[in-house]
Amino acid sequence: MFSRTILSRQLLRQSASAVRPAAARSIPAFAAPPAPASLFFRRLLSDQTRQAIDKAVASAPVVLFMKGTPETPQCGFSRATIQVLGLQGVDPEKFAAFNVLEDAELRQGIKEYSDWPTIPQLYVDKEFVGGCDIIVSMHQSGELANLLSEKHVLVKEEAEEPTKE
Repeated sequence: MFSRTILSRQLLRQSASAVRPAAARSIPAFAAPPAPASLFFRRLLSDQTRQAIDKAVASAPVVLFMKGTPETPQCGFSRATIQVLGLQGVDPEKFAAFNVLEDAELRQGIKEYSDWPTIPQLYVDKEFVGGCDIIVSMHQSGELANLLSEKHVLVKEEAEEPTKE
């Protein structure tokens, strides 16, 4: 929609130095044989999409971009991530989920925003945590429980009332 393609100078330099033999490295990069065009192009988010994603990430302490909804996930990875967050005890009042299947710009934009190629994507306190594989690994190691506890996003356990005897 509002995206454009640009030539990345860093990728140009990296691929040009990789293509040229060591003896020819003193020759300017423009003299090197052309590398595949796909190495040089990068899609940029429109300001509108970036602002919308910034707003979504800031909408709650725990934000998940997923395929489907928490009630009806549309892929196994999204389902697994929702299950892990449920097992961890994330407070529903501190949680927001966004269905990327409803908006193609969001679906592509979130991948570029985080520089992470897959969905689902989890953000905690506006920081990108990772995709399903990272979340499951952090869950298994206990690292996710520590993170969520530190950020105070878990359901508070109600203190049991003392019983009268």
